[in-house]
Amino acid sequence: MGAVSSRGISMRSLSSAMRFTGLSLGLLFVSTAMAGEESQLIESINAYRSQLQRCAGQVSSELPPLSADPRLALSATSIGNLQQAMVTAGYPMKNVQAISLSGPRDAASAMKAIQESFCQIVLDPQFVDVGVSHQDRDWRIVVARPLLSARLGDWQTEGQKLLAELNIARSKARQCGTQPFGATAPLTWNATLATAAEAHARNMANKNFFDHKDLDGRTPGDRAELAGYDFQQIGETIAAGQDTVRKVVDGWLASPGHCANVMNPLFRDLGAAYATDPKSDAGIYWTVMFGAQ
Repeated sequence: MGAVSSRGISMRSLSSAMRFTGLSLGLLFVSTAMAGEESQLIESINAYRSQLQRCAGQVSSELPPLSADPRLALSATSIGNLQQAMVTAGYPMKNVQAISLSGPRDAASAMKAIQESFCQIVLDPQFVDVGVSHQDRDWRIVVARPLLSARLGDWQTEGQKLLAELNIARSKARQCGTQPFGATAPLTWNATLATAAEAHARNMANKNFFDHKDLDGRTPGDRAELAGYDFQQIGETIAAGQDTVRKVVDGWLASPGHCANVMNPLFRDLGAAYATDPKSDAGIYWTVMFGAQ
């Protein structure tokens, strides 16, 4: 008899538990959908950065993707000091910008608003990390550049590390956007291209710009020729803000245009370097020159 009574209580408890479970599943579904929208917006921003864009009367460079960092996913409705929020989140930042949107119903609408009004922020090459949060129709997008934390060797040492990492990448077949590449031959270090790469990295750092064409209008081909490299093929890949070779290479391989340069089987030689300037926007700049004679 007691077992029957207990069973009745258990049934009532189970019914309540099922209702709570349904509520929990509903909350989980909403939370997952929100997280999905945030991830979708980050993907859209990175796709936008990966192509040449006309923004504020200028054409942007093709940029590597931003890395999602949960420390930058600040509350969409919070108001306060952004730098203090970075300290609280434990993100040692060099520079940070936040975009607040009110109204977009989904990631696609938020991306449209960003393109129309905030393209300069998401296309700024100094930023390497991103965080997105949203609540109802309020969105906050935070892009940031951390303090340089890695202990780097001299530019030749790090250039040789880039060569090694890029040759590992070339040793495997991969898809660069829509373009497939087979595994290809390793590149060989070329001191002349390295000198040209170091000069361009130093120029970008000291003069605070980020472009394949320097402020005197010289192109990668011009710089290779001036350095004394007689080439049949020439290419260049640049990066800014990343403070390790691993981050630089990961960014390039995730960007279709940069990835295609890395995997190009016509290239045989490589020179690479980095340069820093604490007064520049990005702090650190990288240049790799690819060539074939």
